[in-house]
Amino acid sequence: MAQEAVVHKKPFRVSRIFLYLGCILVAFIMLVPFVWMVSASFKNNVEIFQTPIRWIPEVFRWENYVYVWTEINFPTYFLNTAKLAIIITVLQLITCSMAAFAFTKLKFPGRDKLFLCYLATMMVPWHAIMIPQYIIVKTFGLYNTHTSLILIQAFSAFGVFLMRQNMLSIPDSLHKAAKIDGCGSLRTYWSIILPLSKTGLATLTVLTFNSVWNDYMGPMLYLDSDNLRTIQLALASFKSQYSADYASIMAGTVCSLIPIVVVYACAQKYIVEGVAFAGVKG
Repeated sequence: MAQEAVVHKKPFRVSRIFLYLGCILVAFIMLVPFVWMVSASFKNNVEIFQTPIRWIPEVFRWENYVYVWTEINFPTYFLNTAKLAIIITVLQLITCSMAAFAFTKLKFPGRDKLFLCYLATMMVPWHAIMIPQYIIVKTFGLYNTHTSLILIQAFSAFGVFLMRQNMLSIPDSLHKAAKIDGCGSLRTYWSIILPLSKTGLATLTVLTFNSVWNDYMGPMLYLDSDNLRTIQLALASFKSQYSADYASIMAGTVCSLIPIVVVYACAQKYIVEGVAFAGVKG
């Protein structure tokens, strides 16, 4: 038995060492800017640009964070961004998953052609529809309201594509069995298809939340009142024509990254499972 175990043991490959070293190098390169950002958030503007870089500040200036949260109405901007990110993410999970269910499990005339039209909208750059979209928002009296941003981003062609690809891996036999048992389309969608699409929903949650949270152009175009602005506009307020308060920008950026890290940490398990499942199926 011992000899068989030795025979079946996988041979050690030197190439794995280079693979691991390459992964460590890439991870290090990706982490350096974030470490520098956190370090800079505890410095003043002069210390930030000192050479060589001092990674650990001599004096941790916590007043940078106090200034961000007390002097520029940062809590209001933070809550506005959280409100938009949560509402838009929930709406996209509902609308995109329902549309993907229709495109994968329901049969109706022109289904595939309609889906191709959806894909075609992904090829149109946002800048090409920016002005017509702005005119429509103004015409309906939605300018300077959060409703404009919510309605514009409540549906996503990419989200439909992502969820459709995920639902294609679910056997059609489950849908047919539910139909035989008397389940309607909505009941099948809610009780069978949706629980089996957790990986796709988790991926869409992270991508949508991250996109809305970091959105700058949308709030800049459609929001005018200070009490409605988002966190990205707050970070831009630290810049003037001739200078910028980089210490406050770094402190605000660190605070703005916390919700994104939390969302990704919660959904990481399902995202990894989705990637592994897709690799097995491929």
